[in-house]
Amino acid sequence: MADTSKPKMTTVYLYVPNIIVSTFGAVLDMVTDRISTACLLVTLTQVYRPGLIFLSLLALDIASHWLQMYSTFLSGKASHKDVKDSSSWLFRLYYGNRKFMAFCCVSCEVLVSSARQSLLLGALEVLVLFGWAVKQMVNVIQLKTAADACVLYDINKKQ
Repeated sequence: MADTSKPKMTTVYLYVPNIIVSTFGAVLDMVTDRISTACLLVTLTQVYRPGLIFLSLLALDIASHWLQMYSTFLSGKASHKDVKDSSSWLFRLYYGNRKFMAFCCVSCEVLVSSARQSLLLGALEVLVLFGWAVKQMVNVIQLKTAADACVLYDINKKQ
């Protein structure tokens, strides 16, 4: 007979976030992603000037993901990546295609030092810049979409 009891709290803390489907796992996954992005962007503020650009990207990344998670919980969805009902095709493509999302995320974290050394590096830089730009557009769309969801929640709650 299978054990149908609920997992203990200490066991949930030990789950690997990307393997499980749980609220704690989803939040932990997003928090670790934001921390790694924050470390990279803060490091870049020290290496390149003006650093305000990187701090602005950090603020956009954190704000858009936090609001997306919050609006997900308000709407009762199981995952912040459930954007099937979004009006933005880019947003649906980004979260609907894991390979495309991985490409955009990796592009944001890859730095190509000098594209002038070879044609291959130049092409790689263009590809990486495309992925980076898409990720930033998704962050803006995510911020707007999640804010709209929170506003709709408030409107429906008052009726």
